[in-house]
Amino acid sequence: MASGNRSQSAQGLTLIAPPLGYALLVMAAPLLTILAYSFLKDGYLTVIREFTLDNYRAVWTDPIVRTVMLRSLGVAALVTLVTVVLAFPVAYFLSFVVSPSKKSMWLFLITIPFWTSYLIRVFLWKVILGYNGVVNSGLKTLGIIEQPLSFLLYNINSMVITLAHAYAPFAILPIFIALEKIDRSLLEAGRDLGESRAMTFWRVTLPLAMPGVVAASLIVFIPTIGDYVTPALIGGGKIPMIANLIQSQMLDLDNRPLGSALAVTAMLIVAVFSLIFVAMNRRFLKVRQ
Repeated sequence: MASGNRSQSAQGLTLIAPPLGYALLVMAAPLLTILAYSFLKDGYLTVIREFTLDNYRAVWTDPIVRTVMLRSLGVAALVTLVTVVLAFPVAYFLSFVVSPSKKSMWLFLITIPFWTSYLIRVFLWKVILGYNGVVNSGLKTLGIIEQPLSFLLYNINSMVITLAHAYAPFAILPIFIALEKIDRSLLEAGRDLGESRAMTFWRVTLPLAMPGVVAASLIVFIPTIGDYVTPALIGGGKIPMIANLIQSQMLDLDNRPLGSALAVTAMLIVAVFSLIFVAMNRRFLKVRQ
């Protein structure tokens, strides 16, 4: 019996070895390279002269880096909040209102934005919110304004709108999956006991859907803080985030050690915030994954 279990384990390891090796190659190797660069004085791994912590000292003591990092965290948190708040009603509608025969069609429609490049979608929002864009032209045509509104673009609000739209499907799908797993008999039992629909939602539906909400929050928060296209185009380069700072150090200034230290620091901060969020969810909402 034991030999049979070992044989099955060996077959399983043989089966997953190729994709596991590929994953380690495309994920671990770049991360290890960046980590190695962050401890160098020069930007050449082939000539390792001396390891140093000066890059990390510069990152943690520079007020500009601190300001950009706080701004990045704030924008990412705001985008996550807006995206999840808007995605939850959509996911709830798909799960509880749409008939089972039409759910696949609705999910198909939600994934349509993935058909176009992320860069194209960002450019479209720039056209929509621009000085002579769709919004300003429409308002002028209706006679609501006489001069185009200049505050629609190149600010944090426009960045939040663009990022929330870009990552909306990533938030809708995990929340929808969590809602689909809820036993409908629990909701009926709550109403049979005299609870209103609002209280049933608050005490039953929302706690049971929290794993999906947590997953959606992390899925949106992590890539948002590393986005550099939207701040460059929609923000006009006036509101740089940490990814823009990393890109500037890596490419424009050719300072790969400092850019790598910025990247490693950003990853560590995001990891800490993600762990704190999950821990708070388990502690206060009593959710068990």
